Amino acid sequence: MRLFVIYTLDGITNGMVYAAIALALVMIWRATRIINYAQGAMAMFTTYIALTVIRHGAPYWMGFVVALAAGMVIGAVTERVLVRPVESRPPLNAVILSLGVLILLEAIAPMLFGGQTQSFPVPVSNIDIVVGTTSLPVSPFALFTVGAVLVAMLLLFLVFQRTTLGLRMRAAAFNPEIARLLGIRVGRMLTLGWGLAALLGALAGMLAAPSVYLYPSNMDEVLVFGFTGAIIGGLESPVGAVAGAVGVGLALSYVSGYVGADLAPLGGFVILIVVLMLRPQGLFSFGRQRQV
Repeated sequence: MRLFVIYTLDGITNGMVYAAIALALVMIWRATRIINYAQGAMAMFTTYIALTVIRHGAPYWMGFVVALAAGMVIGAVTERVLVRPVESRPPLNAVILSLGVLILLEAIAPMLFGGQTQSFPVPVSNIDIVVGTTSLPVSPFALFTVGAVLVAMLLLFLVFQRTTLGLRMRAAAFNPEIARLLGIRVGRMLTLGWGLAALLGALAGMLAAPSVYLYPSNMDEVLVFGFTGAIIGGLESPVGAVAGAVGVGLALSYVSGYVGADLAPLGGFVILIVVLMLRPQGLFSFGRQRQV
């Protein structure tokens, strides 16, 4: 029973990191119908920036804030400079473009920061909490990881559902032509959406780095699992993407613990194949019409 609890908590913790990536992918997909395959590379690059800031004597939290800000800037610049010129062209152009950004960032990172695997600091202990003589199967950093992603999702929900800015962003994503007629600056809304998505990716990078370490391709696997979760939950459903990503985290943890770590990725992909065969639109997509 204790092992089951340990695997479950590990799965939820990892799943929340995948959920941040999945939510970022869904945000961009809903706005532009583009899958940003460079999301993981952007997260990796911002994590390197944070590590550089920390190693120059700044506290962890300053590096954390710098990483989030850098992610937002990188996302906004990518949309404004690279994606905007090809938005009216065939979707394959944007796919190739995002793959190009991925390759570019993973090539530049070792030139600037070195290609060796590096450890990454944590703001709180990564050792299991001990209460009296009992060791709980969870660490303060795991609680911080879950809490940080939940807070980020709550803030995004409040922005999109309770503010005028969120309403404009949703309108720009749902029907850009009508939004323009209503006086909404659709281009700015899309740029902001890309920036917020990259900020979520930067958060995932900061939370994943202590466990997967930091190297130029460290977020590739996280991106794959986040993308898997988004597909399982449905690219049209932010809630579904989060639920799918947590489900992937749990599945990987159970397979790794009970069967073997080498088979963990295979377990995730088996789930993906089954979902695509039975419900290709995702478990949480209930219709063809987009929801805003």
